[in-house]
Amino acid sequence: MTKPRIAVIIGSTRKARFADKPAAWLMEQVKKRHDMTFDLVDLRDFDLPLFDEVASNAWVPSQDPRAVAWQKKIGEYDGYVFVTAEYGHSIPGALKNALDQAYLEWGRKPAAAMGYGGVGAARAIEHLRAVAVELQMVPLRNAVHLGGGEFFKVSPLGQNGDMSEVDAVLQPSLSAMLDELAWWASVTKAARNELAEAA
Repeated sequence: MTKPRIAVIIGSTRKARFADKPAAWLMEQVKKRHDMTFDLVDLRDFDLPLFDEVASNAWVPSQDPRAVAWQKKIGEYDGYVFVTAEYGHSIPGALKNALDQAYLEWGRKPAAAMGYGGVGAARAIEHLRAVAVELQMVPLRNAVHLGGGEFFKVSPLGQNGDMSEVDAVLQPSLSAMLDELAWWASVTKAARNELAEAA
């Protein structure tokens, strides 16, 4: 069986977003893994409309070609790491919209997260887990939270330092998250393949 493919999805599209900095750090870290392959997927590149289909593609094929292109892209992967901010105790609207634009493609795949902000996007990630359950994903327990003093060390709102300044603090949670992601991605990929062969 080929190694699971994982999409690292940048969940904010604001011009002033901070997401690029932790996403770049994360992509550097995952290069050290030999049990999964990773691609960076940026919501900015997909020009998704606000969800306006007749229904979820679980029930009716989507009509907007931008939504179909998004579904095709995320369908290539065996799991996801969402890089998310926290807006109003939840995930960014752009990320929620992207999640709503598909259904079949998310199912039976693990969802991990790296959050950033004052509380490390803890409330946003908890909400993301609830959304993932409804999409029949496997939300992971472990996540990477860049928050508090560490966030302000590297954020333009604070000292705007390099991510290397917080690397040691983030490594334990990153290792736990990626180990869990590798297990679930392999297990769910094998099960999906078995079901496809049986069909």
